Amino acid sequence: MNTHLQLQVKHWLENDPDPRTQAQLQALIDAGNDAELEARFAGRLEFGTAGLRGVVGAGPMGMNRLVIRQTSAGLGAYLLEQIKDAAERGVVIGYDGRHDSRTFAHDTASVLTAMGIKVRLTAKVAPTPLVAFGVKHFNAAAGIVVTASHNPPQYNGYKVYWENGAQIIPPHDSGIAAQIELAATQAIPFMDQVEATKQGKLIWLQDDYYETYRRGVMHANVLQNNTAPEKVSLAYTAMHGVGAEMAETVLKDAGFAQVYSVAAQREPDGDFPTVNFPNPEEKGAMDLVIAEAKKHGAMLACANDPDADRFAVAVRKDDGEYQMLTGDQVGVLFGHYLLSHASKEQRLVGTTIVSSSLLSKIAKGFGVESYTTLTGFKWLMNVGIAQSQPDNQFLFAYEEALGYTVGNMVWDKDGLSALVAFAQLTAELAAKGQTIWDRLEQIYREQGFHLNAQVSIALKPDTPNIGAYLREHPPLTIGGHAVVSTDDLKALERRFADGKVEKINLPASDVLTYRLANGARVIVRPSGTEPKIKCYYEVVEPMTAQDTLASAQARATLAMEAFISAHQASLPK
Repeated sequence: MNTHLQLQVKHWLENDPDPRTQAQLQALIDAGNDAELEARFAGRLEFGTAGLRGVVGAGPMGMNRLVIRQTSAGLGAYLLEQIKDAAERGVVIGYDGRHDSRTFAHDTASVLTAMGIKVRLTAKVAPTPLVAFGVKHFNAAAGIVVTASHNPPQYNGYKVYWENGAQIIPPHDSGIAAQIELAATQAIPFMDQVEATKQGKLIWLQDDYYETYRRGVMHANVLQNNTAPEKVSLAYTAMHGVGAEMAETVLKDAGFAQVYSVAAQREPDGDFPTVNFPNPEEKGAMDLVIAEAKKHGAMLACANDPDADRFAVAVRKDDGEYQMLTGDQVGVLFGHYLLSHASKEQRLVGTTIVSSSLLSKIAKGFGVESYTTLTGFKWLMNVGIAQSQPDNQFLFAYEEALGYTVGNMVWDKDGLSALVAFAQLTAELAAKGQTIWDRLEQIYREQGFHLNAQVSIALKPDTPNIGAYLREHPPLTIGGHAVVSTDDLKALERRFADGKVEKINLPASDVLTYRLANGARVIVRPSGTEPKIKCYYEVVEPMTAQDTLASAQARATLAMEAFISAHQASLPK
């Protein structure tokens, strides 16, 4: 081991408050495993717009108690510098059911209270939306939730909300990161919880706080459509996360009595024993809830991810089998449903550049404008807050990765209120003798069958810079269809085939979007770190009077295969 690494490891061991991670490092030293030690001290787990997320383990590249304390000291310093009454307004902290989450949350509270910042800490595990709700409810300076959401069991994370209740965006991410670097070179302040509670700096959020969120869902004006809840039956899984108690409660409040929870996945369990990957999008993750739905002949099989900010649903078909809806399908169903019930003041809807274009067309049909942001709920919510006006208030936003915000109670995705809203939509249709599939077919008949796909393409290491290449050789056609416009988010320009140019009002990003004459679209996102690109495809197939949902989907699927093949053939080899 070289001297510099030796000093780094020694310094870390002297400051690490956790005997388990101390023992981990000592074992690597004793085994002479320099390669592993070098990897763990190769830098620092990066703090970005999603906060921190990484594998739990010793050293600055892992999620551990020392990293959490240093991060909290950096965040605390930044808050005190940026927000004049931050100490009094304080910070709301919650945590999920992963093994280290409670300890990490408690360490965070002890650091911040030692810095003079008031902390409101959940007394037990909390769904992520309850923390985001708390920032708004208490007018706090910030919020922190210790969660790795739907990542594998070995991960944990540290997610930060700004004073507006939404996830942090630049420049706050880099500002906090700079303060963390500084904090890592200094002694970290720390206050005992008993002392912090005695001094009034630490306030415990008990059951009455959870009740406040519950009442918020009950009284949210966008969730007042209580048509025939007795007509709906659904199976539900919390996926070994923290959503079950609140999910079952808010469904019951809304009149849904036929709710069947998957017992094996109901309680928080950081090992996630019944799923390989606790993400409802992953193959097999919904198997148990679909089996539960089949057992009861339920209409829906619903899931929240482990921190309950995402929502997934499979819907029973005529043959008794269940089919997962895509995130885009749920998003457009919500958009159509909520806009059809919206007040004239609350009509602002939004989605991201890689989600289906169908929401904007539905919004136009209701006579309202929608907004589009870069990917990520941090953008969806910050832009939604900025654009919300008294006569055009925020109503709904979604991204295709199963994230939905229904109403303006929480400025982040909320899988719990989304669950209630989807059950209410299903009940309204059932009261008319219709199904979710009928409503989807109605939307597709009006706007065309929209099919979306995402493909990651590995390039050869010697392939030219794909972004630069595409800008120097802009395609005029793809798959025999003319390119009618190109959005270049690096230049922030939309260029039309006739030479006209419009400015784009989004943060700059290395993304190119091509829209074709046949209504299709492809978005290309080059990777900044490796030779690959992500492509997001959309095809639109008009539905004829003779079409069924199945025949339109089959035709769209063939069109998608041809489109992907033609586009990939046009890329440099």
